Amino acid sequence: MAAPPALADNGGFTLIEPNSPNAEGIQSVFWFVTGFALFIFLLVEVALVLFVVRYRRRRRDRFVDGANIHGSTQLELLWTAGPVVILALIAGFVFVQLSDISDPPEAQAGLEDSLGVSVVGRQFSWQYEYPNGVISIDTLRVPAGVPVRLELTAPDEDVIHSWWIPALQGKRDVIPGSPQELWFRADRPGRFFGQCTELCGLEHAKMTTTTEVLPPAAFDAWLDERLAQQQAGDSPLGEEMWEGVCAKCHGIAGEGGIAPRIAGSPTLTDREALEELVRNGRRLMPAVGSEWTDDQIDALVDYLRESPPSGQQG
Repeated sequence: MAAPPALADNGGFTLIEPNSPNAEGIQSVFWFVTGFALFIFLLVEVALVLFVVRYRRRRRDRFVDGANIHGSTQLELLWTAGPVVILALIAGFVFVQLSDISDPPEAQAGLEDSLGVSVVGRQFSWQYEYPNGVISIDTLRVPAGVPVRLELTAPDEDVIHSWWIPALQGKRDVIPGSPQELWFRADRPGRFFGQCTELCGLEHAKMTTTTEVLPPAAFDAWLDERLAQQQAGDSPLGEEMWEGVCAKCHGIAGEGGIAPRIAGSPTLTDREALEELVRNGRRLMPAVGSEWTDDQIDALVDYLRESPPSGQQG
């Protein structure tokens, strides 16, 4: 009775609608395996009911053994060979789909028009850097219809994370000191949500990410505008870093959370002190900015000087 209402609003019971050939391949594998699972479930349950009815006790005394039924060589061979055949079919189908799931999109046509993005996962944020130097936190923007190559890394002092946007591609672990690569091509514009799927610490649940797929012209315009803002020191990067990195532990207004209250702390507007803190960490705080550029430190300090945390949530 509860299942139909849950399915009416997905409720996590069904796959997210795919928006890339990669995700379509994953969905095909899912339904192929699910079909076999349902077939085997029905086969076993129907056989169970038939056996219960056929070999029930009837009027036989409860302390009298039932008829001694000997095995069937043919039947035993059948239920041994059957699963082997089923597993072979599933394995064959999965290997066929792997090329669409894992290989670079349109690999045969060349990748000169692909977009490469560097992705750094750290407790508890995602940093995206584009070839022209544009940086964003927790939000990846890509053009529709263009192959995207993600180069996934984590600082050596960090922990294992896992990048996943279900509508675009499967999961890929982000391992310190071991760069990974992931490909996808988004078919249509839209906004798609993801989550770090490797338990990485107390604020793991807040390590979310969003991919905004834009029409190619709109993406190029955004990238050029963001670069100009970044070069002029007028980029929203500082705000993104505060909300995506600092506030997840210290609170959006610096009011404290799993980490101490920092609203009003002079460290927030002292560039040298703040740089020392984020690059090296302190006590239980990880080095969240160990690989940040000087421009990123400047952007964060400028934002905190213009919008100092009040310690009160609005």
